[in-house]
Amino acid sequence: MIATHTLVSFFLETRQHTENICKPLEIEDYVVQPIVDVSPPKWHLGHTTWFFEEFILKPHKPNYQLFHEDFAFVFNSYYENVGKRVVRNDRGNLSRPGVAKVYDYRQYVTNEMRDFLLNLSANSEEDISPEIKEVLLIGIHHEKQHQELLTTDIKYILGNNPLLPKYDDSFNENPLQNAQQKWIEIKEGIYEIGHKNLEEFCYDNELGRHKVYLQDYKISNKLVTNAKYLEFINANGYKDFNLWHAEGLDWVKQNNISAPMYWHNIEGEWHQYTLKGLQKLNLEAPVSHISYYEAFAFTQWKECRLPTEFEWEVAQQNFEWGSRWEWTESAYLPYPGYTKAPGAIGEYNGKFMVNQKVLRGGSVATSPKHTRATYRNFFQTNLRWQFTGIRLAK
Repeated sequence: MIATHTLVSFFLETRQHTENICKPLEIEDYVVQPIVDVSPPKWHLGHTTWFFEEFILKPHKPNYQLFHEDFAFVFNSYYENVGKRVVRNDRGNLSRPGVAKVYDYRQYVTNEMRDFLLNLSANSEEDISPEIKEVLLIGIHHEKQHQELLTTDIKYILGNNPLLPKYDDSFNENPLQNAQQKWIEIKEGIYEIGHKNLEEFCYDNELGRHKVYLQDYKISNKLVTNAKYLEFINANGYKDFNLWHAEGLDWVKQNNISAPMYWHNIEGEWHQYTLKGLQKLNLEAPVSHISYYEAFAFTQWKECRLPTEFEWEVAQQNFEWGSRWEWTESAYLPYPGYTKAPGAIGEYNGKFMVNQKVLRGGSVATSPKHTRATYRNFFQTNLRWQFTGIRLAK
């Protein structure tokens, strides 16, 4: 188990990183909510603070005084066990509390948490209880998840501003893949899947290590590039109904989709909105902001397929990953023996195991110390505001 001083440092480092992400923002950027899937930056700042107040300070710190009695209603997300909350698509209507007040809230809870943990450790012969440490680690990694959402939500907010303003000059969202493309061959057999080292943090949806049988398959060592995806566009891939699921084709038609999110054809030349602003499309960069529908259609055009999440996990040590969340052909389902934790914490993953696809690998927006080979991300098939990409299998 992690030592208390290390855990406190990890907590404080995580809290600071969230605020660092917001430093390039103008005050007006903090409240915007263009679509239901994108939350205002101010809400992320408050929600990640509320988590620690709700699940650690309120139940465990004697005589804890709430910062504000209404903040649980404002900053709860989907925890039915905790009580009423603001409807998700109303988060952008919260002009109050103001940004300064939310930062005061963060500082208050961060200080209360630090003092609580250090005092608890100093006054206990057995250090902090395993129960509190477990919830603290979940809270830290929960905030890291929101750091990624914060980054991608900021990109969506700025990327839908008519002026296409840049976020900053330091965020490199298009790292190149230097290796030559090749097919990695994996032999048929029985393989073990799931998180193994119980001394290291993981989410409950990674547990239930189990065996799967895989047929022979091949998987690309490289992600699909913008250049390759552009070939699909130029071959009228978006108009070829043979390549698409019926639901995907309906989505294309209803939303007039003809390219990945953030692509702009300007006077016959493709550009991409990035966090550095509008730039000419980098053809060698991995394609990003792709829905599952698009990923599937592209694989059909290439006469390949997406890997299952099990194939990805078995093969991942043979290629570089981490710049794009990679769509898989696996439905988001529980592993054998999966059980939800009691109470609100049990709502963290299990309630979403329906109508979603698993993504693997992490992205350029994933926070430090938050990726691992068994991590199971999940999204609905139409979503693409995350840094999602494609790895081919066959």
